[in-house]
Amino acid sequence: MDDLLAKGMNSANNALISGCSAGGLTSILHCDRFRDLFPVDTKVKCLSDAGFFINEKDIAGVEYIAAFFNGVATTHGSAKNLPSACTSRLSPGMCFFPQNEVKQIQTPLFILNAAYDSWQVRNILVPGFADPHGKWHSCKHDIDQCPASQLQILQGFRDDFLKALKEQGTPSTRGLFINSCFVHCQSETQETWFASGSPMLETKTIADAVGDWFYDRNSFQKIDCPYPCDSTCHNRIYDDPSEA
Repeated sequence: MDDLLAKGMNSANNALISGCSAGGLTSILHCDRFRDLFPVDTKVKCLSDAGFFINEKDIAGVEYIAAFFNGVATTHGSAKNLPSACTSRLSPGMCFFPQNEVKQIQTPLFILNAAYDSWQVRNILVPGFADPHGKWHSCKHDIDQCPASQLQILQGFRDDFLKALKEQGTPSTRGLFINSCFVHCQSETQETWFASGSPMLETKTIADAVGDWFYDRNSFQKIDCPYPCDSTCHNRIYDDPSEA
C-alpha cells in the first residue's frame, strides 16, 4: 500500500479494496485500516467476495474450522495483525470469522457471497475426514446430485450462514448480494461478473449491484430464495472430486 500511495493513489478520488476467498476475508479484516490510508474526502469502500466464512461444525459435529483458524493464528502470530476491537474480546483464531468482525467495521462494505459457498461446503461442512465412506462424494461434486437428506443439511448450512450474516445488522452503507448458488468467488471472471448470462438478483448483475452501491446511485441489499430457485446461477461442478 505504501508503494501504491507513493505512485499516486494518495490523491485518488475513489478507492476500493476487494478480493475473493482469502482475499475477500482480508478485505473485511483490513477494511477500516484501508480507509485510514486516505484523506477524509476520498470515497473509500470495501468489497468481500466469498470471504464470509462461518464458524460451523462439520457433519460429524466437530468444530474443525475453528480449530484450523486457531492453528493458523498460533503458527503465524496473527494476533498483532487482526483488528484489536476483536482480539480484545476473543481469541485471535475467532477473529478470522467475519461474524465476529463485520458489526464493528465503520467503512462501507459490500458482501458478495453464495449461500451455498462451494469451498465452505467442501472444506468446512463436509471435510474429507468427516466423510470417511464417501457418502457425500456426489453431492460435494455437484449440488444437483444431492439427495433430499443431504440437501436438507445444505439448507441448514444456508440458514446458519444467513443467521450469522443478519446478526451483523444492515446499515444503509452495507451492500449485500447473497445468491443461492454452489460456487466460490464470482467477481473475478467476466462470466459471473458482468456478462449477458451472469448471475442476477432482481435484474441486477453483480457488477451492476456493486457499481450502484459504490457510486451511491442505489443501495443494494438482496438475499436470494433457497436452492434451486435461481436459474441464473453458474453452479460449480468439480471434475476432480478432491479439488478444493
